[in-house]
Amino acid sequence: MARLASGEGIMPSDGGRARGRRGRGGGGAEARRALRGSGTAGKNRFIERQIPPYEILSEEGLALVEENAETVLEEIGIEFRDDAEALAMWKDAGADVEGERVRFPRGLCRKLCETIPSSFIQHARNPERSVVIGGNNTVFAPVYGPPFVRDLEGGRRYATIEDFQNFVKLAYMAPALHHSGGTVCEPVDIPVNKRHLDMVYAHLRYSDLPFMGSVTAPERAEDSVAMAKLVFGADFVENNTVMINLINANSPMTFDDTMLGALKVYARHNQACIVTPFILSGAMAPVTPVGVMTQTLAEAMAGLAFSQLVRPGAPAVLGSFASSISMQSGAPTFGTPEPALVLYGMAALARRLGVPFRSGGSLCGSKVPDAQAAHESSQTLLPTVLGGVNFVLHSAGWLEGGLVSSYEKFVIDADQLGMMQTFAQGYDLSENGQAMDALREVGPGSHFLGCAHTQANFETAFYRSSIADNNSFEQWEAEGAQDAYQRANGIYKKMLADYQAPALDPALDEALQAFIRERKDSMPDAFS
Repeated sequence: MARLASGEGIMPSDGGRARGRRGRGGGGAEARRALRGSGTAGKNRFIERQIPPYEILSEEGLALVEENAETVLEEIGIEFRDDAEALAMWKDAGADVEGERVRFPRGLCRKLCETIPSSFIQHARNPERSVVIGGNNTVFAPVYGPPFVRDLEGGRRYATIEDFQNFVKLAYMAPALHHSGGTVCEPVDIPVNKRHLDMVYAHLRYSDLPFMGSVTAPERAEDSVAMAKLVFGADFVENNTVMINLINANSPMTFDDTMLGALKVYARHNQACIVTPFILSGAMAPVTPVGVMTQTLAEAMAGLAFSQLVRPGAPAVLGSFASSISMQSGAPTFGTPEPALVLYGMAALARRLGVPFRSGGSLCGSKVPDAQAAHESSQTLLPTVLGGVNFVLHSAGWLEGGLVSSYEKFVIDADQLGMMQTFAQGYDLSENGQAMDALREVGPGSHFLGCAHTQANFETAFYRSSIADNNSFEQWEAEGAQDAYQRANGIYKKMLADYQAPALDPALDEALQAFIRERKDSMPDAFS
């Protein structure tokens, strides 16, 4: 039986679904025009997949990887650095602790992972935007972590808090993004030790989607929890999940005190942790997909199991980020077949472990939103959807190997996410989907353009891209002969111009700002 975290039965309201079953508008053309013109975010519900996951590794192959991962945990072990508390907890749990190296009796980590919910609700400030992570669900979240941003006019430059706020607004506006994400870019114009406060505030003020907390220091994780409690209420936060947070292993086979400290904060407060080995194959793991999967599973199980030592039943997600590298330059490469093989295998291994899975996205190494970016991103996104990934970080905006958040690529990617949402719904087997009335009405030798079924479905029959140009050459030329990059530039600017902030109780807003002022005043600026 599936394990659902606290809040079971409190499913997100279907009222948040501004679009119908196949991901397109309902309520009539007039309502849709009003919605588009209002600046209000018409949102798709998170994806409830109607297509089975694509399985490519045999039972024997999966069992082999699991057995090898147990051998890594038992014989080689994982280092838990600079955290005496973590080492003591492992020793009490029955692990063999030698210095900072922890070796695990066979099956210990897997046993501890049994208390992780197989599915959990991440509650949003707006209940209609809440998401369920796990099971047959897929949640798209934007790019995470780049220090640079890029747009058509300004080129590549360091990100600012204004850029951060803009990407939060774009994620809020984009129909096929279900999550606000976390560090959508790194605002370098704010001191390192204070910027997390402005970042969390931006997610809470400029969006009502679920969001991610800070993990760059344990005290910043504590600040994130404190701000969430101001908005959601302290008791609600302790008994429900309102944040999900990225805990990276320092591969190979190491967790550092920063990540362990943040993990402990969030797990103790019942907030979800995505435990993700960050792997560049050939540099931080073996070059073979099976070797990468073995190391990933071992590292992830150790981190997931530790979250359960902190608080049994705390929600957690098995993450996999695996990229190949250029053997000529050492640079990471994306859209290659080997990481896709890792993704498919790790998705299956997460299902066998009974925990939610994070991977994939719209990854590329290109410097601008060009054909390379499109090809590499599609070669990452399609396996993401086919493989059954539950939480998809870097769904939109990723450029230059994750160094850049691109405004134009954000909206290009978001358009592709809408297509994937439609694809994941599978077949419509209703009476309307069968279209027998259309077949009977038209018969041999005629056409379907004017039949009643076509007229009733013409607005919703096919996904309509906001980026692609399907007009005649003459019309395209008359409208400026723009390519997709240029069209996306105009779209993101219009989205920001049309943006209207979701409502937030002024008393809560003032409480958040007062907390931020107090915390900033309590410490000097630090830029490293």
